[in-house]
Amino acid sequence: MGEELKGIILAGGLGSRLWPLTKVTNKHLLPVYDKPMIYYPIETLCAAGIRDIMLVTGGQSAGDFLRLLGNGADFGLKQLYYAHQEGEGGIAAALRLCEGFADGEPIVVVLGDNLLEDDIAPYVRKFESQKRGARLLLKEVDDPERFGVAELSDGRIARIEEKPASPKSRYAVTGVYMYDARVFEFIEGLSPSQRGELEITDVNNRYIEEGALYYDVLDGWWTDAGTFESLFRATQLIAASREAGGT
Repeated sequence: MGEELKGIILAGGLGSRLWPLTKVTNKHLLPVYDKPMIYYPIETLCAAGIRDIMLVTGGQSAGDFLRLLGNGADFGLKQLYYAHQEGEGGIAAALRLCEGFADGEPIVVVLGDNLLEDDIAPYVRKFESQKRGARLLLKEVDDPERFGVAELSDGRIARIEEKPASPKSRYAVTGVYMYDARVFEFIEGLSPSQRGELEITDVNNRYIEEGALYYDVLDGWWTDAGTFESLFRATQLIAASREAGGT
């Protein structure tokens, strides 16, 4: 693509599934083993060579991110940018706040409660070599009904269904999304879902309609940390990784 990639971390929401842990703090500030949850997506982007990063958060704990992270010096960053989301409007609504930051350049988006074993640098380099479009990372899971699920056909994603009762595959769409500048045009054309949110799945399906959505399947483990079960699992995975010599 040629342009400088920018990174965006979405860390808003009320964290209602983790109540009462989130009664006094944002879920992305909760610990996962020996670090606050928000450290992991920042490290994921930095390891992929992305140095221009914006963090979107909201709620009463927004200032805590600034106190914890500052300008990102602990991660080798010269500056860390922040945006504030009012209320809850879905992932796409949070991403829309970053249009000025993106400034027409391609972006790599990571959900703040997603942790993964793989270095995403090889996938990011593939995205950079694309002429246009989007790239997603998939992972085969045992509980696909919790996620957006990719229906695969002839080596392409034919359709993505959000939290389907009867999933057409076991390939979940992870919370790592890579987009060209048209993502903001697609977001503007969205209507709220039955949940009252602007769904990122609808954005991804627009790229499918344009024939411009590509994907890779992660080799290593991946988990979100938005429920008690997945937060516990994330802690176990990180602990095992540390014991095995990981960072």
